[in-house]
Amino acid sequence: MNTIAIMGPHGAFYKDEPIRELQQALIQQGFQPVWPDNSNDLLKLIEHNPRVCGVIFDWDEYSIDLCCEINQLNEYLPLYAFINTHSTMDVTANDMRMALWFFEYGLGQAEDIAARIRQYTNEYLDNITPPLTKALFTYVKEGKYTFCTPGHMAGTAYQKSPVGCLFYDFFGGNTLKADVSISVTELGSLLDHTGPHLEAEEYIARTFGAEQSYMVTNGTSTSNKIIGMYAAPAGSTLLVDRNCHKSLTHLLMMSDIVPIWLKPTRNALGILGGIPRREFLRATIEEKVAVTAGASWPVHAVITNSTYDGLLYNTNWIKQTLDVPSIHFDSAWVPYTHFHPIYNGKSGMSGDRVPGKVFYETQSTHKMLAALSQASLIHIKGDYDEETFNEAYMMHTTTSPSYPLVASIETAAAMLRGNPGRRLINRSVERALHFRKEVQRLREESDGWFFDIWQPEDIDEADCWPIEPGRSWHGFNNADADHMFLDPVKVTILTPGMNQQGEMSEEGIPAALVAKFLDERGVVVEKTGPYNLLFLFSIGIDKTRAMSLLRGLTEFKRAWDLNLRVKNMLPDLYAEDPDFYRNMRIQTLGQGIHDLIRQHRLPDLMLRAFDTLPEMRMTPHQAYQQQVKGNVETVEIDALLNRVSANMILPYPPGVPLVMPGETITEESRAVLDFMLMLCSIGRHYPGFETDIHGAKLGEDGVYRVRVLKAH
Repeated sequence: MNTIAIMGPHGAFYKDEPIRELQQALIQQGFQPVWPDNSNDLLKLIEHNPRVCGVIFDWDEYSIDLCCEINQLNEYLPLYAFINTHSTMDVTANDMRMALWFFEYGLGQAEDIAARIRQYTNEYLDNITPPLTKALFTYVKEGKYTFCTPGHMAGTAYQKSPVGCLFYDFFGGNTLKADVSISVTELGSLLDHTGPHLEAEEYIARTFGAEQSYMVTNGTSTSNKIIGMYAAPAGSTLLVDRNCHKSLTHLLMMSDIVPIWLKPTRNALGILGGIPRREFLRATIEEKVAVTAGASWPVHAVITNSTYDGLLYNTNWIKQTLDVPSIHFDSAWVPYTHFHPIYNGKSGMSGDRVPGKVFYETQSTHKMLAALSQASLIHIKGDYDEETFNEAYMMHTTTSPSYPLVASIETAAAMLRGNPGRRLINRSVERALHFRKEVQRLREESDGWFFDIWQPEDIDEADCWPIEPGRSWHGFNNADADHMFLDPVKVTILTPGMNQQGEMSEEGIPAALVAKFLDERGVVVEKTGPYNLLFLFSIGIDKTRAMSLLRGLTEFKRAWDLNLRVKNMLPDLYAEDPDFYRNMRIQTLGQGIHDLIRQHRLPDLMLRAFDTLPEMRMTPHQAYQQQVKGNVETVEIDALLNRVSANMILPYPPGVPLVMPGETITEESRAVLDFMLMLCSIGRHYPGFETDIHGAKLGEDGVYRVRVLKAH
């Protein structure tokens, strides 16, 4: 980060010569000077090149106005104004808060000025580097000889082996030198929350608007379990979003607690609609407690915010209304909500404390921000017992954390601070909005069909669009006012074949075909439904990636309209069963899957499958204990009716549990089994389209099998 921009002066020899001397002195200091033509070029340079570490400019020519514009982009960036004896110094006390330094034009001063600029640059880099990351960088630079773990000793061991050298060269020296032992005292302790680790947690809490934050190195799956182990003692009752992440099912299997399900809605497209308002009311919860064996008034609630498909709650209403002492918002997919005004009141940490309640929010820092995989955060607002919470934390956290991973969590937070962070999130929102408008434009201009997009008709400005009652675009028949909102960065593309009300047309293009086509062209879809595809416009998505996706969609349309052979359009799919696909064309394949979906009446089946829950015969914890004792057997999936499931059964798509451990599908909830059998049948008819069902194993004979408790 040694690029420095020099602006002017223009046409004044007594100014030009000192600046030319300074340029040479800056090069000696290791800087790379660049010369923008004008202030617009300079601002674009700063906006698109975060490695710029300072700006040198002529005060008489540009003055404080340029400083203010630069400050809007990066208020930490050092600014160096050159003046002479006649310069007017119209600088207010507020302006002096900027990182602004003044130098006078003069020959023979270049080396001293360059040394000062190097000093201020180092201070700038030190200022933007968060505490733990800074300590880790310092430790690596010191190059100490250690006699503790890890055994590769800063990468030395790898260089003693041919294959080890390949590994070392691929990942690089600093990565391995930063992989240090918890015994390194100057870095503090992740488990004891001391030293730079404590400073990092305090830094992160300030950044995300929390009172306390914890860094977790085993993913949000672990963060969710930590909170649950603390907030729900054995024998207590827990309110749980039925569309929860499977880590919360694992919590229920680990801890002897009674779940009461908050039942979400879903539309005919299979998009998760969130939990309706009535589910949060005291009267509704009282009814559920009364009919649930062993249940008492819930001590804790878990709500998925946002849903997989990008719907956010009015969290302020939930916090005020839901009558439980603690609420956990599982916000794995939205760690950016604190940093853009459109998300106000829609996140776990938004708003003030509520007396008598504590709020938790878990975030997968790696999913939509710039952290390494498994990076996660826990945020807390409200009073809690720190020592007891830390016991739950240590139950699930390794005693050998990855320091590069921890530093990446802190760096992801640092990237969001100040104007650069707000601009980063704003750019993400703007890019998603631009992509949405491009799809709309292509749809209007296309001959025949084109892809649609799941959103309101009017999206002129970036916003979290409300799921309003009576609006047809979202497909939720009984939506609540001021309750759910669509996140613009979660983009759902719709394929022809089914509308938002579940009406199926004679012809259709199942989304799985589009997903396979894009995948073979290097574009990976986040989630594929029957007739919809989800794409995440995270901060790492740039114009190149967005254009690649648009190009992929238009290429699919062209190939579909030409009715190309499967062999030519989807070679990887063809390779899975060349005999089956030998002479098949893409429209024949698509129409065959579409007809199968129509035959099973998918929209109706999907709505019924998620409307009536299976019957809970025992808690997930009790079911798992039976499994540990060996009281289980394996049956074909179509024999699951009236048997107690030993495992959670979760198909992708839609990626939420259909059956929990200890539950039984009865005649009343038979639609749950029929839905799974429909997913299985597509794979049997068309090789390469087998559904991934967690909790069920697909045998070589093409039959799915599940584990159930032995019948007594």
